[in-house]
Amino acid sequence: MGNKFLKVKDKQALDELVKNSESKPVVIFKHSNARGISASIFKEMEQLGDQVNLVEVQSARDISRELANMTGIRHETPQVIVLRDGKAVWNASHFGIKAAEVKKAVESHS
Repeated sequence: MGNKFLKVKDKQALDELVKNSESKPVVIFKHSNARGISASIFKEMEQLGDQVNLVEVQSARDISRELANMTGIRHETPQVIVLRDGKAVWNASHFGIKAAEVKKAVESHS
């Protein structure tokens, strides 16, 4: 895992990300170690210069469910959600995830 990825392991960490989104956009990447497409998208996300908060669904299913409930966005893997002011302002899944588009979403909500 690259040093830009920060694992989200518990509800407290998710709550902290929501709080952080009040001052800047927060990128959350839901990743599955069991899906080949997720590995491909992981490489795409490594291209971002900003911090990416990683939810590995195998070890953090409850966090993944909580994120879906909180945002109203149906769970997908892989999936990227950008939070701002505690709300999802952008999301994409599968091959719709492009580093340039994530970066643009972050910049437009800074």
